[in-house]
Amino acid sequence: MPSKPLILITSLFAALATGSTFAGELVGPGTISTGLQETSAALSRDNNTLYFMRSDFAEKDDTILVSQRQGSSWSTPEVAPFSGQWHDSEPAMSPDGKRLYFVSNRPPHPGDAPMMAEMDGRTFTGKHLWYVERQGDGRWGTPVHVDGAHNDGAMIYSPSVAANGNIYFSAHRPDAGKAYQIYVARRTANGYAPPERVDLGEVDHNRMDPSVDPQERFLVYAGNEGDSLGSADIYIAFRDDKGQWGKPMHLPGDVNSASLENAPALGRHFGELYVSSNRESDVRFPKTLDDAASLQHRLEEPLNGSRNLWLFNISDVLKAHGIDQ
Repeated sequence: MPSKPLILITSLFAALATGSTFAGELVGPGTISTGLQETSAALSRDNNTLYFMRSDFAEKDDTILVSQRQGSSWSTPEVAPFSGQWHDSEPAMSPDGKRLYFVSNRPPHPGDAPMMAEMDGRTFTGKHLWYVERQGDGRWGTPVHVDGAHNDGAMIYSPSVAANGNIYFSAHRPDAGKAYQIYVARRTANGYAPPERVDLGEVDHNRMDPSVDPQERFLVYAGNEGDSLGSADIYIAFRDDKGQWGKPMHLPGDVNSASLENAPALGRHFGELYVSSNRESDVRFPKTLDDAASLQHRLEEPLNGSRNLWLFNISDVLKAHGIDQ
């Protein structure tokens, strides 16, 4: 008898084939989404190359991987050419596809110690902002450190880049309250202006992992505004003509669950939203009798409580707010 994760994965593909409604699509089951932690999808401009982060359960060893679309599936991921040596995570593609941003503990000056951060008396892996640029031959260049006040405290997470070069990210800064908030570092002629906190309401709510519309018309992020179904859910906020952000809205439908949802990332097609979630399949007892091999195989499958990548469609939400492309 197939394991329950396999049954669920098969059901998802059956729903796709029949055109029926389904609760999101698990991305690359067994290839992209595995029994490890996968988050932070970043798609190439042609939508055929996927960058994402893979890590151990403790998230002490983050690495950026890359996979190529092969029809309806994905190729076996490889370590991105600029990653694999440092604690690299949270890739984000620029709208024009020419730069891939990410955060890393690699030191700005070669030979220095890895970046560290401190919060509430705890010391942990620090992060600064970096990017690689597409070269004429299509390859990525050497990582470039993005200088600026956004790196203060070595706690910059989940960058997202608008078409005008503005960089949105989450961080713990002096005006962030007790947790994390979302900030924007605006592009200037000489680099980036000091970060400004994106006003989404009182700072007693934790807000992380922004993904901004290239035209900055809306923003999706992970957090808990008091109505989360799990420890963190995905929210959306729309920007008005005066540049003010509206009240965050809990995304409806099956995007959110009683599990953890975070690291939302807008896809290349209208309405596409990639989300990391640790939702899992049910285990019912008595289960099919396991031997050591079948147990190991089942525990290494996706939907085992690790975070996997899911793909949803929020086009109806966007259209309801006057956004149709």
